[in-house]
Amino acid sequence: MGSLIDELQCREAAARAEAEGLRGQIAQLTERLAGVEERLSRLVITRETVDEVLGEAGVEASSAVMPDGAVASRSGHLSPVGVLAVPPWRAGLEASALPGACRDLPAVVEDAGRPVRAGQIAAAAGLSTDKATVEGVRSKLKRLAGRGWLAEGAGPGLFGLAARNGTGEAPKPG
Repeated sequence: MGSLIDELQCREAAARAEAEGLRGQIAQLTERLAGVEERLSRLVITRETVDEVLGEAGVEASSAVMPDGAVASRSGHLSPVGVLAVPPWRAGLEASALPGACRDLPAVVEDAGRPVRAGQIAAAAGLSTDKATVEGVRSKLKRLAGRGWLAEGAGPGLFGLAARNGTGEAPKPG
């Protein structure tokens, strides 16, 4: 019987060694994953900031915003950078004129029936609620608010529907 016990102890030691090795690999992968997620977060925020800057520059420099939200240059050609701009809200313009990434956000805010935070909007829109995604949603909400589709200011970080006067127009900022 001594050899059976010895064999079981050898197998137990081997299993312990394998488990320890796997724990080490998991720790390394977890560390690597955290680094990649941090880099991804920075890239998402950077891309959205560049989109916002180029979009604002494109709207100011152009004389036309195409129905799909693409910005035409002064010569009337589509921007070679591929910028999609959020057109300023005006009576008769529907959410379908918004770029795809922003199209559902006004409806989510309207469905909430009250001013809501970016994280709540992301969750209601079926998006991830991780920091990078919420910051991206916040950036889009600020862009929509700046162009009259939404209103910001019911409280810090709260977004609601833009108030419209009797003609359906958004009141002019004063």
